[in-house]
Amino acid sequence: MRTSEWVFVVDDDRAARESLEYLLTSVGYRVCGFQSANDFIVGYGDRVGCLILDVRMPGMSGLQLLLELERRQPPLSTIVVTGHGDVPMAVTAMRHGAIDFLQKPFNNQALLDRTEEAMARARGLYKAEISRSEVDANFNRLTCREREVAWLIFGGMSNKLIAAELELSCKTVEAHRANVMGKMSAHCVVDLVQKLNVLVGPKPFPDQKSARSPSTAG
Repeated sequence: MRTSEWVFVVDDDRAARESLEYLLTSVGYRVCGFQSANDFIVGYGDRVGCLILDVRMPGMSGLQLLLELERRQPPLSTIVVTGHGDVPMAVTAMRHGAIDFLQKPFNNQALLDRTEEAMARARGLYKAEISRSEVDANFNRLTCREREVAWLIFGGMSNKLIAAELELSCKTVEAHRANVMGKMSAHCVVDLVQKLNVLVGPKPFPDQKSARSPSTAG
């Protein structure tokens, strides 16, 4: 049973929405239906799950909702369904975060298979979000000097080079390094680098000198 997982169905067609709700509930999903994109935004509550989204609806369209979700980046995977789709619409939907684009009428088993794939992706997004939150919280515990040391370690510098860069003694650098490892819950340098890489993402890591605060002291 998937009683801890949610599937959200957004479709202004009541019959179609209720049919999907029945199908998904029958295999154990917790399902919540919305008749409009605006209702979904109000009632979603940033829960983890899969969104099954119709394209053509009064008010905010399904594609417009996709754009809004792309901006918010929630731990949510979206399957777009429509009875009036075309290739450009499908391309637009996929470009803005949908994992699939299904034409109505669709095969129920195909929808269930894609829903399970979407849910697995949502779980991964949620775990990544939790990991990022933990790393953020730990990094915020570092002092300004410890952050300098952390980024220099990330850049591959040894204690001796860090000491020269920051004009500190090796003993002081070793103390800062130990504090960094402890506060970041890093078991080794590789673990620390992986955690800092979560903060960096696709961007280059902060310039060593720009990361330094003129008010910091050893």
